Amino acid sequence: MSATNGGPAPQTGMAQMPMPQIGVLTQYVKDFSFENPNAPRSMAPSTQQPAINVNVGVDAAPLTETDVEVTLRLDGKAESQGMLIFGFELLYCGVFRIVNIPADSVQPMVMIECPRLLFPFAREIIATATRNGGFPPLLLEPIDFAGLYRQRLAATQPAAPPLNPS
Repeated sequence: MSATNGGPAPQTGMAQMPMPQIGVLTQYVKDFSFENPNAPRSMAPSTQQPAINVNVGVDAAPLTETDVEVTLRLDGKAESQGMLIFGFELLYCGVFRIVNIPADSVQPMVMIECPRLLFPFAREIIATATRNGGFPPLLLEPIDFAGLYRQRLAATQPAAPPLNPS
């Protein structure tokens, strides 16, 4: 024990590695649209469940050496019998401060962990909007942001050259 502050005595001979940190500085709706273009006809009871299609995207833009804006894009629509029931588009953003993260881990952190932190708030906005639009709340399933990141990496990787058998 250290006599000066009552805490543990400092380790000698070992360099203290700074702790990796990710902090949410702010989060906000950058753009949001909800459409119910065929109301009230689209709100009539139906025996058929609407087909719901949701697209997800993640983008990031550096703001400073340590701060990055991450945008979670959710857009979707519900259709039934060729009629648009409702549609939405949400750009939900957060500014994150990333400190003491190894350089090779920054991109996965930004593209996986940051949207994972934003998603519950974006999900609530969509659920509330659909409920306020006169429909049951649309509760989006959890999203595998690690899988999305791997798909994005695979799409940007050049195809392997064919092996030359000679």
